[in-house]
Amino acid sequence: MTVTTHRSRPFSSSQRLPDTDQPPVLHEPDEAGRLLVDFIHQYPRLTILTGAGVSTDSGIPDYRDGDGAWKRRQPVQHKAFMEDFHTRQRYWGRSLIGWPVMRNAAPNPSHHSISELELLNHSSLVVTQNVDRLHQRAGTRAVTDLHGRADEVVCMSCGYRCPRDDVHERCADLNPAFRHYRADTAPDGDADLEVDFSEFRPADCPQCEGILKPDVVFFGDFVPKDRVVSALDTLKTSDGLLVIGSSLMVYSGFRFCRYAKEWNKPIATLNLGRTRADELVALKLNARIGETLKASLERL
Repeated sequence: MTVTTHRSRPFSSSQRLPDTDQPPVLHEPDEAGRLLVDFIHQYPRLTILTGAGVSTDSGIPDYRDGDGAWKRRQPVQHKAFMEDFHTRQRYWGRSLIGWPVMRNAAPNPSHHSISELELLNHSSLVVTQNVDRLHQRAGTRAVTDLHGRADEVVCMSCGYRCPRDDVHERCADLNPAFRHYRADTAPDGDADLEVDFSEFRPADCPQCEGILKPDVVFFGDFVPKDRVVSALDTLKTSDGLLVIGSSLMVYSGFRFCRYAKEWNKPIATLNLGRTRADELVALKLNARIGETLKASLERL
């Protein structure tokens, strides 16, 4: 990837929140919307990076609190999933409860607002850390699923691919005793179910009996290089970066802020709570996402 620099007119530093140890001041959506519109007018063609905060209004839980700390036990690790049969039993057992919540979720006003930004030519690309495909269902055309997609399953041995629903139904048929369990849902098709999974039978690949895994990047795994390079190429030609609904605690998302800073691309964040990039941004908006985006679009 060839790296070139591009200098943009700096966004007013007076619109940044002060750097203190106190919780960030909460912007009212109308004020946040006005500031965001000012940013978009100055930098009209943006790469947009989205995280879990965009999908919470669709009923999909997020991972972290306003300080970026874990709300619950960390999600499954790639190495453990591949090497430990009990981890796979637990994952697919909990998925019987968690997956239908993600599958049945509908795009919320934030997704539709981001789609409208694309229609207005203010979005070059949406790079999402979410695996729920709700941006596509809201009508956004240019989307990079940075961490993959939860609605498809792939065999880790032969590459067989099928819809997640097929594996879900097979697991349900193989484990009728698990149909009666109920639990709170967790992010990315998981659930807070703690039972004895030792008798659970995960579905194997129907072609080679290999390990089936959702086509998502689990923690501890790597985002495919070509996916990252392609998204960064778009960022390089954009006027700036807008981060929505992400604490940026995961490096796969934070790296876009690092590159934006290196390439002199202004950064704006719209998120409830702190982000890992607070020291890098030109505009930090601590505000409710859906209402802020709505207020912005009313001014564009």
